Amino acid sequence: MQDDRFAPLLRQFLPFAAPDEPLDDDVKLRDLGLDSLGMVQLLGALEDTYQIRFLGDELTMGSFETPGILWKTVDSLTQRDAG
Repeated sequence: MQDDRFAPLLRQFLPFAAPDEPLDDDVKLRDLGLDSLGMVQLLGALEDTYQIRFLGDELTMGSFETPGILWKTVDSLTQRDAG
């Protein structure tokens, strides 16, 4: 389950996402306007917000494919970096 910060932060980088519609976990982020520059900016925002670091296997296009996949990655990194 996503925390309250995730969707609002993600929406900042999705120019084609309707502001009043919930983000489906399976929607392709590229379809909502996430481009390579937005991905880099989102990466930095996620690292700052959650005090995590994307390294190696986590730093792939696949990690940024959908909100659901991205959240699972962030959640996993949060648990890893907390330990």
